[in-house]
Amino acid sequence: MNEKHKGPMDKKSTPSFGQPMKHPRKTTEYGRQLDEKQKVKNMYGMRERQFKRFFKDAVKSREGVPGEILLSLLERRLDNTVYRLKMATTRAQARQIIVHGHVLVNGKKLYSPSYLVTVDDVISFAENVSQKTVFVENVIDKRLKMGIKVPEWLELDKKERKGRVLRLPVRADIQVPIEEHLIVELYSK
Repeated sequence: MNEKHKGPMDKKSTPSFGQPMKHPRKTTEYGRQLDEKQKVKNMYGMRERQFKRFFKDAVKSREGVPGEILLSLLERRLDNTVYRLKMATTRAQARQIIVHGHVLVNGKKLYSPSYLVTVDDVISFAENVSQKTVFVENVIDKRLKMGIKVPEWLELDKKERKGRVLRLPVRADIQVPIEEHLIVELYSK
């Protein structure tokens, strides 16, 4: 029997596909910044180009810290506002009911999920939504009865199934742990 001697060059340096690495790489600062941006972008269901546009608007505003302004702008999007008012189970569902013309802002039908709400805007459903009993019972009423708290910058009228913007959102209104300074650092390169 002639067995070959296995030398150091014959050993696998990387694990097989699907196998965890024994020593995972340390995340770089750039990696942390990118992960944070991706987390926020995915949370609000946005694409890169649109997210960059919101960031540029936040930097242009000069009214405060760009990261906090960015989060405020993202919170003010109509799809997020509908979600926060418990009128949809997810932001994606909120986006869909807006695109289908089921949401009114100040009595006017809007089809743009990225519309920015302002103080005293009233968000409600179109008249044809009340005829969709399955949707009203399974989505709207079920979510309205849940113990989920509506943010302080919004006011919800459960009986009328509508909400109102009391003030613009501030950083304290966003409960999700977000390190917005990492996003600012990433785009400032």
